Parts: sequence; structure tokens; C-alpha cells
Amino acid sequence: KNVFAKGDYFGANSENLEVDGLSLDGNYCFDSCKNLRITNSKLISKDAFWNCENVTVRNSFISGEYLAWNSKNVTFENCVIESLQGLCYVQNLVLRGCQTLDTTLAFEYSSVDAEILGGIASVKNPLSGVIRASEIGEIIMQKECVDPAATKIILEK
Repeated sequence: KNVFAKGDYFGANSENLEVDGLSLDGNYCFDSCKNLRITNSKLISKDAFWNCENVTVRNSFISGEYLAWNSKNVTFENCVIESLQGLCYVQNLVLRGCQTLDTTLAFEYSSVDAEILGGIASVKNPLSGVIRASEIGEIIMQKECVDPAATKIILEK
């Protein structure tokens, strides 16, 4: 609780963690974690939450490339997310009341249920689910890669 940490691979391979008030500057944090709860934190980390299972992040700021790749059961609530090609290859990805800043090529091959406050710069090949946002700068749906009908995109202005 209320910790500042600097360094790569912080929290890697951990299980059953509850983190509150973490300020982290380091790449590859929480790689291969299970049963992780993070609240009220600020994570500046390339490739955070890779290969994870059962992750919930609330009321936090996360900045980094390739966020949460190859993970299962990942939920972000009331978070601000900044990511290049983040939130891809995720099974059961949920975003509630989140903002995405300069987030590009999001959701590739992910099953997603997203409620975004504001817009998303770009979305690429979501596997299935629902994406709600006020606007999406670019939507890339390659029919040879995914079934566009499996994902519902709702633009709420």
C-alpha cells in the first residue's frame, strides 16, 4: 500500500496480490500473474500484465505498449489507459468507465466488453463482443482474420 517502485519485471510471477496506491516506473510489470487486484495506482510500464489471469485494475492510470497481451479475465474499471497496440489477444476483457489516451490498434483478437468514456484512436480486428465509445478514429476489420459480425460497435455521442 502506498509504495513507489522503479525497476523492470516488478511483481512478475506473483499470485493473490492486492495493491493499493502503487506508483511504478518500470517495464514488464506483473508479467505472468494470477489473481491480481490493483487500485488507485499509476503504472508507467511497457508490456504490463502479460500472460496473466484474473486481473482487476480500478481507479488507476496505466501507460505502456502492448498492455495485457495473452491474458485471461482482465477488467479495468474507471481507469485511464494509454497504449500502443494494447489490450490484444485477451480472453474476456472488460473495460468499464475507462478513458483511452492515444490508444491505437486496440483489442486485436480479444473478446471484449468495453465502455469507453470518450474516443479510441483505433481498433483492430476484435474477435468478439461489444465496444462502446463516443468515437473511434479508425476501425480495421479484416474479414480474412475475424468475423466482423461477431463484434458490435456502438458509437455514443
